[in-house]
This record gives sequence, structure tokens and C-alpha cells, in this order.
Amino acid sequence: MQRLKTRPQFQAVLAGKTLARTAHFALHSAGLVAAPSTEQGQLPLFPQKCVWLGAMVPKRWAKRAVTRNTIKRQIYSVSAQFEPQLSVAAHVVRLRAGFDRAQFVSATSDALKAAVRTELLSLFERACTVPSTHLTRG
Repeated sequence: MQRLKTRPQFQAVLAGKTLARTAHFALHSAGLVAAPSTEQGQLPLFPQKCVWLGAMVPKRWAKRAVTRNTIKRQIYSVSAQFEPQLSVAAHVVRLRAGFDRAQFVSATSDALKAAVRTELLSLFERACTVPSTHLTRG
């Protein structure tokens, strides 16, 4: 599994389809052919044909850096479990709502990690049961 690193990679995936949603997360996906063709001397957006994954955890929804990093670690950990089931495409897991700070007081509490992990497992299970025809734009 390769990780998305550049802004154009993230933009290309976010322009694709949303495969699954939960209360706090959304999983976006785009086929690797969605990348623009190479121009003089430029590398393609997705140079290898494999599963690509990126994590977006905006400051808007997770104010503390330690919380953002914890959520990203959970995203990459859970996605590694589902890598064999994911289609060969580029995927982005996006945090789309914040976790209640009254309920999760500590930025890296075990309760927060468990809640994030449970929701991510649900997200990937939903995404892996979606037929591949949903990846086409149209």
C-alpha cells in the first residue's frame, strides 16, 4: 500500500466517488486512470498500480495535533487490515465531524482510540461490500 503525499493526489481522489460514510468519517475513492497524463518530465500522480491511501484530519474537527496524529495512526492501522479487500485505486479517509471533547477529554485516551477504531472498521467493512461499479463516474 502506498500513501498519498501530494495535494494533486488528494484532489484527484476527492473528485472521485464517496464509497462509504459513517458519523465521523468518509471514504473517497478514484481509479488510478483518473490521474492526468504526464507532461514533459512530470511524473504521473500514481506511478504504481496498487492500493493508494491518504488520511485527511482537518484542524477544524480535531484541534490538537496529538489527536490528529492519533486518528491518522488508527486510519493507517485499520486500512492495512483491509488492504487485500480494497480495490486497486486511490483512497482517502476524511474526518468529516469532530469527536465530542466533553466525552473524550484526553487527546489520546483509550476510549477515543477505541471509538475511532470501531468506526473505521465499520467504514471499511461498508466500503469493501460496495460493488466495484460504484467506482466509475457517470
